[in-house]
Amino acid sequence: METSEILRRVRQIEIKTKGLSNNIFAGEYHSAFKGRGMAFAEVREYQYGDDIRDIEWNVTARFGKPYVKVFEEERELTVMLLVDVSGSLEFGSVRQTQRQMLTEIAATLAFSAIQNNDKIGVVFFSDRIEKFIPPKKGRKHILYIIRELLEFQPQSRRTDVAQAVEFLTQVMKRRCTAFVLSDFVDEKDFRLPLTIAARKHDVIALQVYDRRLQELPDVGLMSVCDAETGEEMLIDTSSKKVRRLQSAWWRALQGRLQDTFQRSGVDTVSVRTDEDYVSALMRMFKGRA
Repeated sequence: METSEILRRVRQIEIKTKGLSNNIFAGEYHSAFKGRGMAFAEVREYQYGDDIRDIEWNVTARFGKPYVKVFEEERELTVMLLVDVSGSLEFGSVRQTQRQMLTEIAATLAFSAIQNNDKIGVVFFSDRIEKFIPPKKGRKHILYIIRELLEFQPQSRRTDVAQAVEFLTQVMKRRCTAFVLSDFVDEKDFRLPLTIAARKHDVIALQVYDRRLQELPDVGLMSVCDAETGEEMLIDTSSKKVRRLQSAWWRALQGRLQDTFQRSGVDTVSVRTDEDYVSALMRMFKGRA
């Protein structure tokens, strides 16, 4: 991709995703992640509208009327984006590839973080750690991240989620909020490293997928290529058995993922490339508020 084209796409994504962050996600993002990086400061008398979960029961019992805890910012949050750059993300059958949507979502989260005065960093991963961008603040840093999201070319096309999560645990010594952005098409089990990471950090799994992974169309013979292995094959999509096997594979994958995320204590959101990711992120934010 030529430099002028990269700059044009960086600007397009900045305009779109920064607008979403400013106009839609600002309050939702803050509400979803408040309390991380907050320190107890003092108590005061309960006021109408205070969250009853903040009541300080010992003080309340002592004085016979309700008191609540008051918190203050201990430090800014650190947000890490673990971005899958393996070959399977290049698949797309509708308006955009999985990687294009993933890039937009990552940029939106980055602008939301920076607007909240948080640091933001990125780990690009395949079946290895392709690149690590340490967390920093500032618009220049965000634009650098977006440019890398657009043009980064991985050395490997395979996927290893476990290795990425293990790297997060090793490199981030203080608690952070980490988004793992992937299609999670990974044959290896990554539940244990995800569980370990979730005990230390606030981890959210964000799955991006194409509808043709979920269900094949009935269009006769179709030439397909495994983007991670390069293996090509011809499949007959007019066969009910073939379509049924694909659907069964997808349901099994989703069931395995949901079990993994639930047992690991990780929040999750799933977005299809022909759907509105804004709504999906809003649901996730509100569910955590």
